[in-house]
Amino acid sequence: MADPHLTKAFRHLSRRDPDMARARKMAGPLPDRRREPGLATLMRIVVEQQLSVASANAIWARVFAAATPFTAEAFLALHPDALRACGLSRPKALYCRELAQAAATGRLDFARLDTLDDASALEHLTQVKGIGRWTAEIYLLFALGRSDIWPAHDLALQAAVAHLKNLPERPSAREMDALAEPWRPHRGTAARMLWGYYRAIKEQQKKA
Repeated sequence: MADPHLTKAFRHLSRRDPDMARARKMAGPLPDRRREPGLATLMRIVVEQQLSVASANAIWARVFAAATPFTAEAFLALHPDALRACGLSRPKALYCRELAQAAATGRLDFARLDTLDDASALEHLTQVKGIGRWTAEIYLLFALGRSDIWPAHDLALQAAVAHLKNLPERPSAREMDALAEPWRPHRGTAARMLWGYYRAIKEQQKKA
């Protein structure tokens, strides 16, 4: 059954920008990337950065198992050697501990995020060391389902926009924001479409 919210977003994007109608056709069905809100999901996003899917999944499985039942306190109880044995690099282990500490003390309040607008939610997340804008945006998009989140710093999105708009190089984050302005309030769906579009053009390039 078609998702009425996605259908509305597709219609809006295609009407406002003919290029997005083309991207929609190439992207195909959008995968369901929803995640459960909370500490585990946010920490997993931190772990996944700059790793292959297979490596990230393996490392996270070990981390999650080591702290099961997974809580901030259970994670904080793990010795640094245990985190290294799970495959976490020293910087990521430190960032994850910062995140767990913020959650344990209430400095990071996951329940409060539901009451905040997008800008305030981003600010609340990024006050934790190791949680950058991209990490916060991915969490808001896929764990909280915020429909207008636009990860303008994402390199794959920049490459997709460059290809779609026939640009000579990847646009900057500022340029990405300007290009996406007509797509409000469905920039989150635009991002999902463009990730699908990027996968499609990469597949085409492999076959060429």
